[in-house]
Amino acid sequence: MDVIYKTKDGIEIGTIRGRKGPHDFRVKFKAPNKRERTPAHVHLVIELYVKYAHEPKLTLEMRDHLLSVFDSITPINYYPPKLQVFSQEHVNKFRKLDAVGEFTSEFMLVATELIMIQEKTNYPEGSQTQKLYRAFGVKDRFSVIQKAVWRG
Repeated sequence: MDVIYKTKDGIEIGTIRGRKGPHDFRVKFKAPNKRERTPAHVHLVIELYVKYAHEPKLTLEMRDHLLSVFDSITPINYYPPKLQVFSQEHVNKFRKLDAVGEFTSEFMLVATELIMIQEKTNYPEGSQTQKLYRAFGVKDRFSVIQKAVWRG
């Protein structure tokens, strides 16, 4: 795994090369003393619902921030990818959300941005992640989670 970012609590977030093209990649993460894992859309959406139950307004602000990140990033023509928008200031704004759930706001912001870069590189016409975040807080949980697990 090519490590792109290491969180304050030691989680390495990185990428491995994908198969869809020369600049394709998959996002991975590894917590200390744990095996490497791949964050799926469903993991991130469920994490948002956990945080929403604790801090609805702030979670919706995070959703809106992530949608603005999607609008700001550009497809890449290199590997490994680089974070394009992420800033520690963003983490500070959402730190209160760290009180619940498995993932910190720092992890969520970095992992989601990398997934968005991957999707924008491979699917410039649209993104599953963008659709999920647009639906979060607007549509019912069942339909949002159903979209997150859909493979097509």
